[in-house]
Amino acid sequence: MTNHDDDSKDVSEKTSVVTSDTFKGRIQAADGAPPVIVVLIGPPGYVGKQYPIANNDIVIGRSVETQVYIDDKSLSRSHAKFAIVGSEVSIIDLGSTNKTIVNGNALPPLAPCKLRNNDQIKTGNVIFKFLEKGNIEALTNQSLYEKANRDALTGAHSKGSLLEKGPEAIKRSELLNEEMSIIVFDIDHFKKINDTHGHPAGDAVLKELSNIVSSKLIRSNDYFARYGGEEFVLILSGGTAKMASEIAERIRQTIETHAFVHEGKVIPVTISLGVVTKSTNDVEWSELFDRADKALYASKQGGRNRVTIAQ
Repeated sequence: MTNHDDDSKDVSEKTSVVTSDTFKGRIQAADGAPPVIVVLIGPPGYVGKQYPIANNDIVIGRSVETQVYIDDKSLSRSHAKFAIVGSEVSIIDLGSTNKTIVNGNALPPLAPCKLRNNDQIKTGNVIFKFLEKGNIEALTNQSLYEKANRDALTGAHSKGSLLEKGPEAIKRSELLNEEMSIIVFDIDHFKKINDTHGHPAGDAVLKELSNIVSSKLIRSNDYFARYGGEEFVLILSGGTAKMASEIAERIRQTIETHAFVHEGKVIPVTISLGVVTKSTNDVEWSELFDRADKALYASKQGGRNRVTIAQ
């Protein structure tokens, strides 16, 4: 009986140490985190999203040129901005139509209001929560938001996230007169991979392919998502037709020559790709995506393991 009690005590103490160390690690990570605002109420796709307030003149608005861009008509194009003095963060209304309200109090235009931890900021119909520098809640919130907007298997952005990002990218391209391209691709004969090697092997291929593309073949500002099954989508902001074609061909060649190995067996993998560059006539995400998808279909009809450029 005495030995059992001693064992329980040892386990308890060990558990306590691990928990304490984990907590300390989270505290240390939080210490370096800048102040942030988190969307509490807003349009679909924005709730839970957080924006770091790491420097002066970060603006909230519905212009795509603002650092805190929220696509909601209740916001002015440049609604409010943040000012940092030392460790203090203030918010300044920029003469917005629907006011900037902090904890229920409307701010006079151009008058700084010092923010405190957990203050609520209302800009039009969008409500944020302010979290001061080093707040551990910011780390937890960011982790949950990322998890909700990522595909669980591959780590690429999810289909739901893509369907929100696509229209935003179209609008940004139009307003900034910036080129934009889309690459859509999927794995050739993926069903055969699953049937021959088993579904765990298929999952391993999806994960490895996604990791190769996201870590080695695209820029940090490109947007990579899993559309479903074995189909993936890449949005290239500022991507010219020539650049998109070159990136697509580089992805195709890399996947064809990469050795995918599962449980000691090499699995040959190739992909088919469709590429489209936004024209002045493309104003809807669904239309642009459909053109890219048709180009992908043409690649598959033409023999697979190739790139087709949409006309």
